[in-house]
Amino acid sequence: MKIYNNPNLDKKHCNGVIAIGNFDGLHLGHQKVIKEAKQKAKKNKIPFGVMTFEPVPVMFFNNKIKNHRINSLEQKKTQLGKFKLDFLIIVKFNKNFSSQSAEEFIKEIIFKKSKCKYLYVSKNFKFGFKRQGNIKTLKKFEKKYNFKNIVTEPFKKNNKIISSTFLRKKISLGKIEEVNRLLNRSWSIVGKVLKGERRGRKIGFPTCNLKLSDYVIPKLGVYAVKVKSKNFYKNGIANIGYRPTFNGQNLLLETNIFGINKNLYNKVISVKFKKFIRQEKKFRNLKHLKEQIKLDIKHAKK
Repeated sequence: MKIYNNPNLDKKHCNGVIAIGNFDGLHLGHQKVIKEAKQKAKKNKIPFGVMTFEPVPVMFFNNKIKNHRINSLEQKKTQLGKFKLDFLIIVKFNKNFSSQSAEEFIKEIIFKKSKCKYLYVSKNFKFGFKRQGNIKTLKKFEKKYNFKNIVTEPFKKNNKIISSTFLRKKISLGKIEEVNRLLNRSWSIVGKVLKGERRGRKIGFPTCNLKLSDYVIPKLGVYAVKVKSKNFYKNGIANIGYRPTFNGQNLLLETNIFGINKNLYNKVISVKFKKFIRQEKKFRNLKHLKEQIKLDIKHAKK
């Protein structure tokens, strides 16, 4: 998979099929769009790729939105790579790009630069200045700019359309098992292990601490997790919250990895959420906290 940081494709990747969207989360709905586009490319024996945007447009337009992502850009690249794309275009979403009219986007990006033959989008796709472009706009300019627009039907589960917004809501409610089914993988947070106050180690439960960065905030509390690094893949238990027993002020993901008792500072780990166990709460003292952690670990292992 070749990664382009602009839509100027090499000749061998022109005149192909492109699936376009934010693809935040790459849930089953996104996967449907990508798979249908890939089938088209295979049938026509032409190149196949995905176009996405960085940063996520809603975060560009509203700097108050801090915790929004379902996956990081690096996770998105990894997950898209599993679809065996020929190429991935990451368009820098900035002021200049956002001021393009819908027709300018089609003319400059789709027609001139990527020379797209078949364009796959979801039904709610919006683009161009103030999101004025939609699937009707794409249809209108098909002949003029020599491409065919194909709209995929939304993916539904129990008569509900699965979207990134829907998933963010489920994550915030701690419905992790449902989220994982709709992603077809475990939702995870990836980050570099920070040096903490070593309280966990002092009470017999050492933890790896990660900041949430700009990930969507899951329901605060304790989760059964799996932890992956370059060197291991282990079960564990994680607490996400403010550590009220210690009057904590900063939101932190603290993970106790079963069977690992070594220093992992500055190592990159992936914490895969499996099941919500309980809400975060304040304990009267360390004794009560330790007793609860033992119960949580027992629950998680089960």
